Amino acid sequence: MGYSRERRDVSAPLNVGDTYDVKIDDVGREGDGIARVEGFVVFVPNTKKGDNVKIQITKVSRRVGFAEVVTE
Repeated sequence: MGYSRERRDVSAPLNVGDTYDVKIDDVGREGDGIARVEGFVVFVPNTKKGDNVKIQITKVSRRVGFAEVVTE
């Protein structure tokens, strides 16, 4: 069939509990910050565009992830 070898929906590049240092690139409709990890969209509440934060992944779906800010 016409499938590309680069199908990203097979598995997400992150797992619940993983931590990353990210920059918030954008803000979603609900006001959550949006970061990208290996091109994968991650929603991060209580952040704004331009923030550099450490996040921990709390939930992963086929297309997006959700995270919270980790305070050190």
